[in-house]
Amino acid sequence: MEPLNYLESFIHAAETGSFSAAARRLGLTPAAVSKNVARLEASLGLRLFQRSTRSLTLTSGGERFLHQAGGAFSTLRDAFANAAADDGQPSGVLKVGMALAFGREYLLPLLDDFLQRYPAVLPDWHFDNRQVDLVGGGFDAAIGGGIELSPGVVARELTKVDMVAVASPAYMEGREWPRHPADLAQFDGIVRRSAGTGRAKVWTLAHDSGEQGLAASRPRMIFDDPEAMAHAAMRGLGVALLPMPHAAHWLKRGALARLLPGWHADAGPVSIYYPSKKLLPAKTRVFVDYVVEHFRRPEVAAIFDSGNY
Repeated sequence: MEPLNYLESFIHAAETGSFSAAARRLGLTPAAVSKNVARLEASLGLRLFQRSTRSLTLTSGGERFLHQAGGAFSTLRDAFANAAADDGQPSGVLKVGMALAFGREYLLPLLDDFLQRYPAVLPDWHFDNRQVDLVGGGFDAAIGGGIELSPGVVARELTKVDMVAVASPAYMEGREWPRHPADLAQFDGIVRRSAGTGRAKVWTLAHDSGEQGLAASRPRMIFDDPEAMAHAAMRGLGVALLPMPHAAHWLKRGALARLLPGWHADAGPVSIYYPSKKLLPAKTRVFVDYVVEHFRRPEVAAIFDSGNY
């Protein structure tokens, strides 16, 4: 099995661009990973990396070899993992990345039943609002919105996300409620900073009738986290445009009130995404199927339907 160990060290080093990062994945020392790669190079008679004190880059020959061998090795590794599963049951560490508030509110409650079905799976969940690097980070799957899919990654939609205007009942007390998105210009705005531009994001809302209107409130504060925006709105600090997953819980409780019923903006879907493999590890396959099935239930879909609030 030594040649496979050499190949594994090479692939992880190529994916991470670092012997140290590859070593952390594999539970080895950086020196051991370096030696494994050197032995593979000697066996092939081919230099795979250009090494310097600051960087590790693939040679043209290394790139060709990674392209030819990487997919085959991934399939073989998954075959070993599936064959080793106890009694054919999914098992092993399941590394999943997800947005902090969405994961805590909508995914964490699924764990009880999931672990009863698959007790040999060990969830290793990472809560972060940033998009994770599936390959470089060694993730089995990730869940989020606004995902840019790289080659070799597939996604399955969980729910569409509407942006809706909300405020606390206390903030709206004594104020005239808006009837058109343009009316939001009269209110203090809790606005979202665009991750792409760094500027305050402005949404165009569409009515069920097809009419559209620019929703530009008077900026009072700018946040980069929708959950923080929701809490600021509940404190009566202004009007916020929130994704339904962040607004639904508080709208149902009455802590926030929906402004402009019938008006919303399409913020795209929340999806679960994972590496495209011919032989997907059983632990990943059952998790993906479980989450997708859950979000397709009518009672769950209704939570994210802005028409219900």
